[in-house]
Amino acid sequence: MKTIALYNIKGGVGKTATAVNLAYLSAMNGYRTLLWDMDPQAAASFYFRVKAKIKGGAKRLAKPKGDLEDHIKGTDYPMLDLLPADFSSRNLDFILEEQKRPNRRIAKLLQSLSNEYDLVFIDCAPSISLVSENIFRAADLMLIPTIPTTLSLRTLKQIHDHFKKEHLPTTHLHPFFSMVDSRRQMHRQITEQPPKKPAGFLHSQIPYLSEIERMGEERKPACTAPASRAAQAYRALWQEISQIIL
Repeated sequence: MKTIALYNIKGGVGKTATAVNLAYLSAMNGYRTLLWDMDPQAAASFYFRVKAKIKGGAKRLAKPKGDLEDHIKGTDYPMLDLLPADFSSRNLDFILEEQKRPNRRIAKLLQSLSNEYDLVFIDCAPSISLVSENIFRAADLMLIPTIPTTLSLRTLKQIHDHFKKEHLPTTHLHPFFSMVDSRRQMHRQITEQPPKKPAGFLHSQIPYLSEIERMGEERKPACTAPASRAAQAYRALWQEISQIIL
């Protein structure tokens, strides 16, 4: 089983839409797939029409004898399951602090699913916290959606520097340009002639498209319309990361 986290310190970068569509494509390609919605905003759960509720809340989920399998829900798509969000997960940092080896708890929870799934996608909350430190250690690959702006590239450097400082594998970091709007001069300049990019920067780009925004209205992955521009972009990203991790 491989774990792929969608992460950025910044919110509003297309993280959840990417997690939802990549999980869908993984399942459609025959991989037993789980999407874990770890963002208390619960957008991924909403997209898949699953109630954002865990019985007993985050405290039960993360307890020493907790079992993720008890809380997993099916989706409308074969081979694709969802571990929904719960608003109580906003307190997950405090819950983890009470446990032994608190920065390894999520990795240990995922171990119990190693025979059930081929790929696990984690939709992360936009923060640096004990929860994100757990995810840094649990994920085999960190996908970082990055809007082509100066501030977003600065944030990407902060993430890279943090991994080096904490002696985490920077080879796990794979940024890509997201929400690319060709009408904006800065977006065009950075994507066409980018500054020096860190190793692992992916070639695939996700454009800014209304069909991705409509996912919230339609409550389904954009890739369910296979001829759409969004589906084509996400398929290119899926093919690129599958070559890295599968």
